[in-house]
Amino acid sequence: MNKKILSAAVAMALAAGISGTAMAAEGSLADVPKDHWSYQAVDQLVKDGIIEGMPDGTYAGDRAISRYEMAVIVARATDKMEAANIADRALIEKMQAEYGSELKTLAGDVKDLKEQVGKVKFSGMFRATYDNDNGRDSDDIVSRENDRFYLDLHGDYKVNDNWTVRFQSETNHRYSDKHVTSNGTLQRIWVDGYFPESGAWASIGRSWRGLGFSNILQGGATDGVQAGIPIKGTGLTASAFYMTPSWEGNEQSYYGVATWGSIGHAVDVNLAYEKAKLGKGETYNYKDHEWVYDAAKGGKWTDIKCDEVQYDSAFAVGAKWKIVKNLSLTGDYIQSNAENNNKAAEGLLEYKGTDLNDKGSFGMYARYFKIGSNAGNPDDLWGSRKSGSKGWMVGFKYVPVKNVEWHTMYSQQKMKFAEGADAFDRNLFRTEVDFHF
Repeated sequence: MNKKILSAAVAMALAAGISGTAMAAEGSLADVPKDHWSYQAVDQLVKDGIIEGMPDGTYAGDRAISRYEMAVIVARATDKMEAANIADRALIEKMQAEYGSELKTLAGDVKDLKEQVGKVKFSGMFRATYDNDNGRDSDDIVSRENDRFYLDLHGDYKVNDNWTVRFQSETNHRYSDKHVTSNGTLQRIWVDGYFPESGAWASIGRSWRGLGFSNILQGGATDGVQAGIPIKGTGLTASAFYMTPSWEGNEQSYYGVATWGSIGHAVDVNLAYEKAKLGKGETYNYKDHEWVYDAAKGGKWTDIKCDEVQYDSAFAVGAKWKIVKNLSLTGDYIQSNAENNNKAAEGLLEYKGTDLNDKGSFGMYARYFKIGSNAGNPDDLWGSRKSGSKGWMVGFKYVPVKNVEWHTMYSQQKMKFAEGADAFDRNLFRTEVDFHF
């Protein structure tokens, strides 16, 4: 019997609190007679420190145990075979012969259990962030929403060789914003499919999706579907999508095509085109109808606020150039068919980069951006690069120990840069530590 399998049986059947009899075949549930020599053998192994026993120096006290439970004991003893003396080894080998059938059943049960457990994987990140920020929110109040303790938990369940169900749960505890808490519900659930023969893939459900190198055309949680396939003979992937941003009150959806990948030894591209479901100039309810009572007119349903569609098509063009080893330059350009503020551009210079498995690895970057308020629905990079802003930022990342990353950045920006007297300067300093698992 393989010692590692038997050891795994013990860890999963005993240490995890699973009753040995729960997985046993019916014939293995019969009690071992109390006068059977196995009890004396087990007690001897306890006394010799091969397996742990009860305070009275025995293993099961006066209780009779089943043959399956005895097989679990033998498995534990087998794991310590190398530390046993000659006499104890002989006892263990004798018990292996006596309970060989039950040991095979135990190994099979553990194999099945490990296969089920192996289908489920969890990963995530804990983040502690501090901002020194004079930026203001939509109510013209200095925002402290990014001072927080944040948990990002991902779960995967492998359905079969092609499909995996996934979920994401985010929890925010904001310690400078009246201690507001966003509870960790399952904000996103989706399924990913991958077909290795063709390289094709698909993603269906509510997931975080982006378009453009820095997700500057679209970046955020969306309901929808996206699929892609490698273009033969090239380093490119072709993709099509239909997505609806999932922020509350939104009624706009986008569909289109994208392609990305390598076009040479040192150059990658990222291209996307999107079309909106609602046409330019249309309006929709930003919030649900609300019952409003007016003393003169009586009560009626009223639209609290409406959004007017500013654009119904947009495109993104991006390129990344690996200048030399450890140094790269990325550029993105976005344009929509809005009447104004319809362009966005960004340049990102990066030196080296972090590797969570490599203690001491580091990276530095410098970014310039100008994002028109009607250019798209960009990822705001955790509130540091908002729509309607322009400016620059520099940052540094470092891995002090495995799976821990420290990030510090500074940025100067002009917020609402196209709104005349409403424009204001923003200075942002941020430092944060991520613990990945």
